[in-house]
Amino acid sequence: MAHYHIQSPLADELIETLRAGDTVSIDGHIFGIRDANLIRLFDQKVELPPDLIAQLKGAIGLHTAPNVKKLENGKYKKICVGTTTSYRMDRFTRGLFKTYGLKAIAGKGGLLEDGCQACVDLKGCYLTVIGGAAALETLQIEDIEEVWWEDLMPEAIWKFRVKNFGPLIVSIDCHGNNLYRNIKAQAKKNMEHVLAELGIKSDQ
Repeated sequence: MAHYHIQSPLADELIETLRAGDTVSIDGHIFGIRDANLIRLFDQKVELPPDLIAQLKGAIGLHTAPNVKKLENGKYKKICVGTTTSYRMDRFTRGLFKTYGLKAIAGKGGLLEDGCQACVDLKGCYLTVIGGAAALETLQIEDIEEVWWEDLMPEAIWKFRVKNFGPLIVSIDCHGNNLYRNIKAQAKKNMEHVLAELGIKSDQ
């Protein structure tokens, strides 16, 4: 396992270097995405603004609906930028990678099978944000530079400038390695061992 200090946007060569179990800290930009804006994009077929599309190649998406304050000059001030559970948005992962060129998704809870396979097929990865780290995460965001689809607030699309954002865990890599799958398998094995010691059949 290794730690990488990376700069977004990300290249395929970097994604291929990362392995499940590695950690990363990020400089550059991260784009906040969430259920409402992904539903608008993929289910309602509302196209993204051209200036945003141009910025998404090699980008990192963060599953978030941040707590912010709008200032008199129209900009937004960060209050608390937490992270939400990713697997309920799994069905959008392949489209984000294939159509818009994102290279990584950051969030909590992992992805389902199609999202994991999309990481393999399209050279992407999933980065886990440790639960309860919203205060630290917010401090590592230097500025909210742009926002699109403000009518969906707080589930608009956000452009955050970050410095030393993380560390995040590479939990699903582009080689098919998956820490969530490994942990579940080990937990099942441990449970079967405990049940056997207690004389209880695992199918009971």
